[in-house]
Amino acid sequence: MSPMFRPAVIAAFCAAALAYVPASAADVHTVELTLKDHKFSPATIEVPANQRFQIKLTNEDETADEFDSTDLRVEKVVGGGKTGIIRIQPLVPGRYQFMGEYHAATARGIVVAK
Repeated sequence: MSPMFRPAVIAAFCAAALAYVPASAADVHTVELTLKDHKFSPATIEVPANQRFQIKLTNEDETADEFDSTDLRVEKVVGGGKTGIIRIQPLVPGRYQFMGEYHAATARGIVVAK
């Protein structure tokens, strides 16, 4: 490559790289969810359909639990007294069940994509 064209190629490459900047975490719709006494609150959460979102799960119990959902295709263990982020891909409109796997009898919830 001619030295004369190098700056133009580098500039074009940088412009293309900057054009593909993924959305930051701040741009992603975030839903706050709490696990306390082995129950989710709120038990039903609404999210925009066809958009990525994340769940910020605060586990106020002393023991860990696993956020688990076959419908959402996700599993994440969040330690007792800890907070975890669960990233979810865009959903078509509908209802999606989730549970706390270690306390499935009480830790249950629904995501409603509208």
